[in-house]
Amino acid sequence: MQESHKLHIYVDGSCSENRNVTATTKAGWGFCVIEGDSGTGNGKGNLLTEMHGGVVTDSEAEGHLGAEVGSNNTAELSAIAHALRWLLIQEGVGAATIRGDSDYALNISSGVWKAKANRELAKKVQSLWHETSLHLELRGEHVAAHRGHRWNERADHLAFRAMQRESPLPLQFWKPGLR
Repeated sequence: MQESHKLHIYVDGSCSENRNVTATTKAGWGFCVIEGDSGTGNGKGNLLTEMHGGVVTDSEAEGHLGAEVGSNNTAELSAIAHALRWLLIQEGVGAATIRGDSDYALNISSGVWKAKANRELAKKVQSLWHETSLHLELRGEHVAAHRGHRWNERADHLAFRAMQRESPLPLQFWKPGLR
């Protein structure tokens, strides 16, 4: 990547049942990294990479970030955490905008809001946000959910499939709105 490269990262989380959640409630996260995104939702830009996985609630398991339960909120925070971890190992990125459909996750991650729940996970994500912002210009931006925004819909697909423990469809076979 060239110096001062700007990226947009779309994040999302998904949960099977977002009531009475426990450590065994299935939840998944996903993110996609876009270069040359216009932000209008029409799918401009190139997909550089995408990642997805399940929310890890077992404190002894690899990949545990502090989530105690599988929920929509822990999935959203996990997506941001994994996106930030990805950013930290990239070279030549001058700026990144994390775009998500959860005001809660964006405001907790950036330290605008104080976490009342999911505190250990929130602390980890805030630490990653702070560390990342020392290396590049970082900001969060809200995107309306399920409004046909191609990259937000792709992040939703990745998170939903991760929650279902299924592989996502390859980009060339996927259409926005298809979970």
